[in-house]
Amino acid sequence: PPRALGPPPAGPVGAAAPRAEARPCPELRECSVPADTVLAPLRAALDSCRPSVQKQVCNDIGRRLTVLEDAWAQGKLSAPVRKRMSLLVQELEQQHWDAADEIHRSLMVDHVNEVSQWMVGVKRLIAETRNLP
Repeated sequence: PPRALGPPPAGPVGAAAPRAEARPCPELRECSVPADTVLAPLRAALDSCRPSVQKQVCNDIGRRLTVLEDAWAQGKLSAPVRKRMSLLVQELEQQHWDAADEIHRSLMVDHVNEVSQWMVGVKRLIAETRNLP
């Protein structure tokens, strides 16, 4: 019987509740992630890679970041993609490489049409940043 299963796990749902009370409208906040919040740290990561990564690779990453920037500016990215990209950047800044990579993979699986043009550059950037001396 269903009763034997017990209550659902309180992990993410329980953890998210206090934050939801602190922010009356999380949906609004998620939709209005400024492009620069995501792009500035990605470009900074690219700059830190330039001394040790091949110029051609860096230029390709740079081109793909520009594609991301244009898509963002033209309103072509859905709120979930913008939100997850902001999370990805936070993980990257904290050097949580595996978490950043996991978010990248989830975006490729869930939103491939939206992200395929530029996500390859973000993936390469994660890999190159992770390998920095």
